[in-house]
Amino acid sequence: MTLVTLPGGESIWYKVTGEGTPLLHIHGSAFGHRNFEHLTPLSAPDFTVIDFDLPGYGESRGEPRSGGMQGIADLVAELVETLPYDRVHVHGTSFGAMIALSLAASRPDLVDRLVLSCFLARYDNAARMMRATWKRCAREQGMAAVADLTSVAGFARGFYDRPDAEAILESIRAANSQTKPEAFIAGTEMIEKTDLSPLLPRITLPVLLLAGAEDNMTAFDTAPSGFGLRQISETLPHAELHVIPQSGHYLVIEQPALAAEKIRTFLSR
Repeated sequence: MTLVTLPGGESIWYKVTGEGTPLLHIHGSAFGHRNFEHLTPLSAPDFTVIDFDLPGYGESRGEPRSGGMQGIADLVAELVETLPYDRVHVHGTSFGAMIALSLAASRPDLVDRLVLSCFLARYDNAARMMRATWKRCAREQGMAAVADLTSVAGFARGFYDRPDAEAILESIRAANSQTKPEAFIAGTEMIEKTDLSPLLPRITLPVLLLAGAEDNMTAFDTAPSGFGLRQISETLPHAELHVIPQSGHYLVIEQPALAAEKIRTFLSR
């Protein structure tokens, strides 16, 4: 586990697991690096996996970058440039997928292949309404309560019948509790303002898209005000799409073995 100071003064915590081609994970808006705690052990036998916390999450410190989604992508680019690799594979999930897409569009020299899971290029009004309730919860009740509220939309219905469901929920509460409410709210408001659909034609590298068949948080098909994974898959020239059954938005938590298999096959091809 390492701390690195970036040019903007942020102190970024990261850890490296495994051996092989480097794979950088970018976490979602309520999590830190623990977003991938079920997936990383399954990917580490094949890849050098880099997990990190954005500022305001987990062990990293610093104020949010200006410049919206691109500002965060620039921060991630600075982190990648501190690593001993010329290029990395990048997997972003949810908010992290939006950052990863922005990174690939602006710094294709740093990205080998791209994995994007469970995200929207532009949020529709239904998704904005859902996130408005999360922001209010973060302000009034804190991030442990946000964990429960987002899990309602984050998991497939069958998840709650699993014997390990409560242990996973408790782990999510613990991970979310390490996130500053201000960072979560700022990230959510950034998401709501962002439209990444104009960037899609600029992505020429191979892309794997993963969707949860029961994702109620970032729906596969959005209302007309949004731009979802179906449209993204039809727009990206080199995209491979897999819709994972019996999985919601928290795909990398709910179905990590299947996600790891799809990612391994794609990145090793």
